[in-house]
This record gives sequence, structure tokens and C-alpha cells, in this order.
Amino acid sequence: MPSLDARQATLLKTLVEQFIAEGRPVGSSRLLACSGLSVSSATVRSIMVDLAERGYVSAPHTSSGRIPTPLGYRFFVDSLLEPERLARQTASELHEKLRDSSGGRDGLTNDTSALLADLTRMAGVVSVPRSDLRTLRQIEFLPLSDCRVLVVLVVDREEVQNRVVQLSKNYSRESLERAAAFINRHAAGRYLFEVGEVLRRQVQEAEAAVGEELAVLMQQAVSESADADHAGLVIAGEPNLLAFAEIGSRERLVALLRALDRKREIAGLFRRCLDADGVQIFIGNESGVTVLDECSVVTAPYRVDGEVAGVLGVIGPTRMAYQRIVPLVDLTARMFGVGLKS
Repeated sequence: MPSLDARQATLLKTLVEQFIAEGRPVGSSRLLACSGLSVSSATVRSIMVDLAERGYVSAPHTSSGRIPTPLGYRFFVDSLLEPERLARQTASELHEKLRDSSGGRDGLTNDTSALLADLTRMAGVVSVPRSDLRTLRQIEFLPLSDCRVLVVLVVDREEVQNRVVQLSKNYSRESLERAAAFINRHAAGRYLFEVGEVLRRQVQEAEAAVGEELAVLMQQAVSESADADHAGLVIAGEPNLLAFAEIGSRERLVALLRALDRKREIAGLFRRCLDADGVQIFIGNESGVTVLDECSVVTAPYRVDGEVAGVLGVIGPTRMAYQRIVPLVDLTARMFGVGLKS
């Protein structure tokens, strides 16, 4: 992106901050008063013409002031943004509400999306934590008829998962109990993705203890649970977006709310953020999701024991207070990760 000189950057920063705060075009006299520059009004107007020609600002009407374009916002967040230090009260509220959340992992996820929506007055989004970051508590194999085995998996504190696996022959209850005991002895208390690795490292020992087919069953039972599709989203605060006329026409708002309800397009965007290093900001059509062309999305990955477990963030108008939203999303992601672990 082409650079701006000091006066251009100062006026663009002032314009973005004033437009975010007031929601209306900013005139040259207002810019001069708020920027602190010792220049004439004519110089300010000349600089604004130059910024408009370069695509950083636009004028909704010929007689009005200027507003930032998506390119102007992008330069602002990349080069001029000064994240606020979150108020102690906000940080304390985050900590207390996430600490006191009930209902296990699902309750914490719901509470976090609602809290993001409440604190930003926008839409809060949290992707459901990766299923392989659940902790194995206990596994059981129960014989059924016709060479089938019921796999009972207890994960996290009390969640129970059941599935039926077809084998080539019937196995006695005692053989299945030995297979379950092997996993519980070597892997109980580990994350599911670790359990698969433990079994792979000890495959020869497992085969000697329970036989080749049951050793394969043990890996299959854990792997299917770890790979289960839990890549959903929890979204809260969708009605908050109705307050932002700048998002567009009624038809555009309806399309956005429908997309948030379907979640498919939004989930794709959040999956793309899984490999991101820290906070990501998508402005306008940068998201690649058409219904978000008049919106901005701020996301951050959250981690459990250093492993990225998912992504959370905020969807709102391009005229959002980035200096406050960015540190808020970042802190929430870190606190949510801690909450999942505990």
C-alpha cells in the first residue's frame, strides 16, 4: 500500500476517528480543529482532495465532508491504529462472567458469544472448540449381536458419546474389557488427539495384549470421535446490527441476518482464521463473503495448551471502534482459552 506523508496520515487518522465517533461526514474545518496541525484550511482541503483521488476517502455529497473508504480504513488499522488499554472494569467483567459460566464447554461458548455482543453492541461469534481438544475420561467396549461393538466414550467432565462399530467376528466381553482397560490405563486424562498418538506409539504392545483387530478398533474408536464435525458457530447479538444504517438497505440487512442464521458462509471465513497469528481484521469485501461487503469482521484464534482450538470475533459495521474492539477480541480469546482448559 502506498505510504502517506505525516500530514496526510494525521488528517486521515483524524477523519477516521471522528467518523467512527460521530457517524457523519467530517468537514475541513472540523478536521483542522481536531488534528492539531498548524496549516491553513486551504491546505486541509487540498490534502483531502489528494486523499480522495488516491481512494482513501470519499464524499457522499458534493457539499458534505468526507468519510473513509475501505482502503482508508485498511490504512488506518494497518498503520495508524492505537489500540486502547481496556478499562479495568471491562477486563474484570470479562474475567468474572467467563469464570462463573456454568454448563461446561457449551455453556462457556454460549456465554462468551453473548458477552462479546453485549460489550460491543454488535454480533459476537465463537466457533465451537475443536472436538479433538476434548479430554478422554473413560472408554468402554460392549458386545452386541452380529459382530458389532458399542463404543461408549466419556469425554470432558460428563459428556457421553456412543457409536456402533462393525467387526469381522464376535469378541468376548473379556477381550473387549481388556481393550478398553488398555486405553484407560495409557491414555485417560489426555486430549483425544493425544490418545490416537499414544495408541500409534504402542501399537505392538496393544496387538500383543488384545490382538490386531481390537488394536485397530481402539484407534478407530478414538479417531472417529476426534474427527467428528463440531466446526459450528455460536452467534449472539444479531439484532444489534439493525441499529447500523450504514450496513445498507433493508434487503441487505435481511440477507446478512439470513447468512448469520445459516452460518455456512460465516463458518468458512472463521475456519480460514484458524491458522492466523493473532487478531485479523476484514474490512468490506476483504472477507470474501458478499453479505459482509458493508461490514468489518475482527477475529482472534483461541488456544488450549498452546494448540489453536477455534476462533472468536465480532461482526459489525466498517464504522466500528477498532481501537477498542481489537484489544477486546484479543483479550476475550485469551480468557476463553483459559476457561476451556479449567
